[in-house]
Amino acid sequence: MNTIRTIADLRAEPRDGSVGLVPTMGAFHEGHLALFRAARAENDLVVASLFVNPAQFGANEDLAKYPRDEERDVLVAEKAGVDILFAPDASELYPPGFQTWVDVEELGNRLEGEHRPGHFRGVATICLKLFNIVRPDRAYFGQKDAQQVAVVKRMVRDLDHEVEIRVVPTVRDADGLALSSRNVYLSPAERELALTLPRALATKDPAEARARLNGLDVDYLEVADFEPRVLAAAVRVGKTRLIDNVVLDKEST
Repeated sequence: MNTIRTIADLRAEPRDGSVGLVPTMGAFHEGHLALFRAARAENDLVVASLFVNPAQFGANEDLAKYPRDEERDVLVAEKAGVDILFAPDASELYPPGFQTWVDVEELGNRLEGEHRPGHFRGVATICLKLFNIVRPDRAYFGQKDAQQVAVVKRMVRDLDHEVEIRVVPTVRDADGLALSSRNVYLSPAERELALTLPRALATKDPAEARARLNGLDVDYLEVADFEPRVLAAAVRVGKTRLIDNVVLDKEST
């Protein structure tokens, strides 16, 4: 595997066949590995980005303490079959004078967007930059971040980008908690409390799910008409904010 730091060096890499891109912020876990495996199975060249994007963090969020372990991530990515790890500095992607942003207005201001203003502007902008830099045939995202998927799909359609967005099912631990780099913040007692979230969503019933979340600090719990439709929620357990969703079938309300 080749670790590349600059846009110029990445563009200079030889290409032969199809390219799959997995955009990440590092701290790789089994959820990332599922994305790497999907990309490896469908493409000749697999590129993963490792970039903790400051533009998608708010002023009071966890940018400074977000889990970072590039040395471990390099080993994990290489073992998973990634060909190129693109790990630029922030100044490479946001050089002095940077002022152009992508704002998916309606989708980006609901749910997560309402509670994290500007978050999806940062997501959409960095994804478009990565699409333009890597020029992948396919890009891979996890269903856990259902609204992010919806925002990126809308951006691709609206801006006539040719990349195919591939969505991989949510990966969960044996206890049902959706894998997230932020799970490391949870104490054992907090993790037990956090299990209320997937158990509530598993009912696929908004009223029943809300009742089961009684006592937790809930930012939102809502049926979202994405593709596919989901029951999505965000809760706070201690100082950790967790999101999750379940796909709703046609009979669900």
